[in-house]
Formats: sequence, C-alpha cells, structure tokens
Amino acid sequence: MSHFLSKLAAVAALVLLPFAALAAQSPETVSGATTVSPAEAVQLFDEGVAFIDVRKPSDYEAGRIPGAVHLDVKSALTQDALAEVVGADVPVVFYCNGHSCMRSSKAAEMAVSWGFGKVYYFRDGYPAWENAGFPIE
Repeated sequence: MSHFLSKLAAVAALVLLPFAALAAQSPETVSGATTVSPAEAVQLFDEGVAFIDVRKPSDYEAGRIPGAVHLDVKSALTQDALAEVVGADVPVVFYCNGHSCMRSSKAAEMAVSWGFGKVYYFRDGYPAWENAGFPIE
C-alpha cells in the first residue's frame, strides 16, 4: 500500500506543480500604481526618478540599478522610511526580481495606501533591466 501512496503522491505533485508556478506570479498591475516596461523604467531612470529596491539584502548587494535605495519590503519599508527618500507627490519606482517576486507589487500597494500618488511598479524588475543591458552597479 505504501508503494501505491508514493506513486499517488508523485502524480499529484506533477499535476499540481504548474499551479504552484502560477500562484507565484506577481500581479500584472497594482491598483493606484502605473506598471512600467523596461523601456519606460529606463526613461524614468534617465529623468532622475527615485528607484526603490525592495529585494532581500543579498540580492541588493549582488547587483542593483545605480542609485537605487534599498528598502527591504519585509524589514525596512515603512511610510516614514519611504518619506525620507521621496515626498508623497514625487514619482517613485519599485522593483524586485521580476515576475516570480511579489515584493515590488506589495511595496507599490503599500506606497499607494500611504498616499503616495506617483507610484510606478516595475514588474519585470532587475532581471529584465540587466538583460536589456541597462547600467547596473
């Protein structure tokens, strides 16, 4: 019977695995924020808009968009911390590790809920930025 159960568990894992991947996808949009493509993100970068990297510290240290402020969404992003970087009426871009990372969507939601009115959600994040050949540090 245990052989049957192990085969059943293996089949169940194969059937459910695609659904787990779907669940890990970040939302395409965030209410109150503007989703931007890599081309739009680099335009905002060129305009001097603040970028907030909400990834974990080791990811930030491994490479980032030049000048990005690190506010880990799980430990450092607060209304006061964000207000020290940008005013509520100043554009700000949030990014993390792309479609499989939920941190930037969460950060954008938080900023909107705190009254920040010019929030940009760079869903494609650091991997797309780097793949496009844009500057990194």
